[in-house]
Amino acid sequence: MAQESPKNSAAEIPVTSNGQLEDSHEHSFNRDLKHSLPVELGLSETKITSHGFDSTKEGVIEPGPFPGKGGRAQQKSGPVVLADEVKNPAMEKLELVRRWSLNTYKCTRQIISEKLGRGSRTVDLELEAQIDILRDNKKKYENILRLAQTLSTQLFQMVHTQRQLGDAFADLSLKSLELHEEFGYNADTQKLLAKNGETLLGAINFFIASVNTLVNKTIEDTLLTVKQYESARIEYDAYRTDLEELNLGPRDANTLPKIEQSQQLFQVHKEKYDKMRNDVSIKLKFLEENKVKVLHNQLVLFHNAIAAYFAGNQKQLEQTLKQFHIKLKTPGADAPSWLEEQ
Repeated sequence: MAQESPKNSAAEIPVTSNGQLEDSHEHSFNRDLKHSLPVELGLSETKITSHGFDSTKEGVIEPGPFPGKGGRAQQKSGPVVLADEVKNPAMEKLELVRRWSLNTYKCTRQIISEKLGRGSRTVDLELEAQIDILRDNKKKYENILRLAQTLSTQLFQMVHTQRQLGDAFADLSLKSLELHEEFGYNADTQKLLAKNGETLLGAINFFIASVNTLVNKTIEDTLLTVKQYESARIEYDAYRTDLEELNLGPRDANTLPKIEQSQQLFQVHKEKYDKMRNDVSIKLKFLEENKVKVLHNQLVLFHNAIAAYFAGNQKQLEQTLKQFHIKLKTPGADAPSWLEEQ
């Protein structure tokens, strides 16, 4: 009697009546094989398919999610792969730096060429003349503003001195019976001059505030737009020069894409230059209208206040302030009370 052959692993796998593996044991086999192999093989995304004993095919590992309980696919494991979205921000920053560097180089080269007299620049004669006038007027208005501030400081000191002198005359008027009337007249005169000086000081300070707003805000805002326009003009000329140089060179398969790209960049900067030129023209127009209106009122105020003060016309001086809706601040009105200081 022959010895019984040892059982192999295949003999222990139960089969169905038609010679195929049972599903439950197939799942157990796949699960055991998945845990026994390294993680790097990525079996979380594979499925083991076996065939009946009558088939000549071996077991095949097919790609796909490994089935779990309830028909859900388990979470994928394996090496971490960086997605494109993680790399995009860094690439975009590098691209921005590259474009900025190229644009800076072109503009610097254009500026140097213009200063050396080798490069050509686009000039709008009418607009350039208006910009030059604006810059010259700004310097003159700043000088007027500086002188008016000096006058205000000196007038304030004079008014302060007149007020002290009036108090001194009033004190002597009470203590000197022989010169009571004389000291009294001088005390009243100095106090009246101090009061009129305060009124004139209010008009001058209002004039200074209005001119300061015109010079350091309105005109400065327009000059900021002018600087942007000049930067756009330099960029436009730089890319125009590049396009002209490419057009003068040979045209072949290598240069045609460069010419087309240069044409597109030139068109973009031309539109930017035209837009900034239009913005500057509009701002200069509105600035001129606003400047005439503001300076007209302020010059009338300054003249009437000065004339009324030195003519000794107190009523006319007060009327001038009412005409321009100027309210004088009472001395010490802005000072906080002792309770607020605690």
